[in-house]
Amino acid sequence: MTGPAVLKFGGSSFPSPEAYDGVAAGLERRIARDGRPLVVVVSAGPGETEGLRERLHRIDPRPCDENAAGLITLADTVGARLLAAAVHRRGLGVGVLTGHRTGLVSDEVFLRARLARIDPLPLREAVARHQVVVVPGGQAVDGHGRPTWLGKNSSDLSAVAAAVATGADRCEIHSDVDGVYTGDPHLLPGARLVPRISYDAAALMSRYGAKVIHRRAVELARRHRIELVLRDNRPPYDTGTTVGPAGAPVASVVLDRRSTCLRYASEHSADLAFAALHAAHVEAVRLPDGPLVAVVGGYVDLDDFHLRHGLRPGVPAGVPVTVLRGAAGTTHLAADGDGALALARRLHDELDDSGGAPRRLRPAGAGAPRALRLTGV
Repeated sequence: MTGPAVLKFGGSSFPSPEAYDGVAAGLERRIARDGRPLVVVVSAGPGETEGLRERLHRIDPRPCDENAAGLITLADTVGARLLAAAVHRRGLGVGVLTGHRTGLVSDEVFLRARLARIDPLPLREAVARHQVVVVPGGQAVDGHGRPTWLGKNSSDLSAVAAAVATGADRCEIHSDVDGVYTGDPHLLPGARLVPRISYDAAALMSRYGAKVIHRRAVELARRHRIELVLRDNRPPYDTGTTVGPAGAPVASVVLDRRSTCLRYASEHSADLAFAALHAAHVEAVRLPDGPLVAVVGGYVDLDDFHLRHGLRPGVPAGVPVTVLRGAAGTTHLAADGDGALALARRLHDELDDSGGAPRRLRPAGAGAPRALRLTGV
C-alpha cells in the first residue's frame, strides 16, 4: 500500500483548540502503522462558517453570491491551517492546498457549485512532497479562477474528489455519527446502525435530508467505484457503515428540522419554483401529492430567492418527515420542528425489527494523470 489514504474530519471533530492536536496524534499513529502518506480533508469548527455568514449579512443583508462564497470558504481554510499547525508540531511533513491549488474546478454558480473537472496533478505532487496534505473542504474555483463553494457539508464531496485525484479506492469519512442509521441517532433513540449500504440507498437518504453523508459525494463515489467508510471521529475511530455497490435493503425515517415544505398556488407554480431551485443547485424535492416542494436542509433565504427569480413565494406547509423503504419514499408533514420530531419517532417505532425493508432493492446502478471531466457533481 504505497498510495495515500484519504480521510475527512467533519467540523464536530474540532470542538476546541485542543481537539486539533488529538486528530494530529491520530494521524501520526496512522502513518507509523501503515507507512502511507495521508490526504486529510477538514471542515471548519462548529459555528465558524455561520459566524462569517452572519458578519457578512450585518454589512450587506443581501450579499452577492460571489462575496458570500469568497468569505465563508475561509472558515474551512482556518480549520485546515490549525490542523496543519498541530501536525507540524509533531514533526511531520505537512502541506496545505487551498481552493485555487486543489485542482477542483467547478461551474460558475458561486454558492452550491457543482464540480466540473478534477485535475489530479496538484494533489499528487503535494503527496509526493509531504507526509500529510491538508485540504479545506467545500472549496473549488470556477474556470476563471474565482473562489466557489460546493455547499453546506460538502467536505465529503471534497474528500471523494481527493480520492479520485490520487487514485484511492476508498475514502474514510469521520464524523460525530459513526455510520448510517435507520434514523438520526441523536434524535431517534431506537435508531439502528446499518453496517453496509448501497450507493443508491445512501444517496436517496441524503436527498431527503439525512446528514451523515453528502449526496453528491455518494454519487461521485459510485461513478468511480470508491468505497466510503464511515467512522467515528474519536479514537479508536470505529467503523460503523461501509457504502459500496451492494447492500441489504434499508428502511429509514429521515428528518432534518431545518428543512421546510412550501405549498404553491398551482402545480405549474410549484414546477417553476422547483426548476429554479434545481438550477441554483438548492437541494429540493418535488413532492407528488399537490403543488408542494420540500427544500432540504435550510441555509437558503427563500423569500429572497423567490424575489430574485421573479417567483411568487410558496406558503410554508410544514416540516417534512420522510419514510424510505428501499427505493420508495413517503413524505409526511408536521406543523413545526417539535411536531416533526414527535412524528419521526412514531414513524420510526412503526418500522419492524428488520427495518421494514422490502424484499427487493433497485440495483446500484497507470500513466500521467489527466483531468477528469464530471457532469454536475
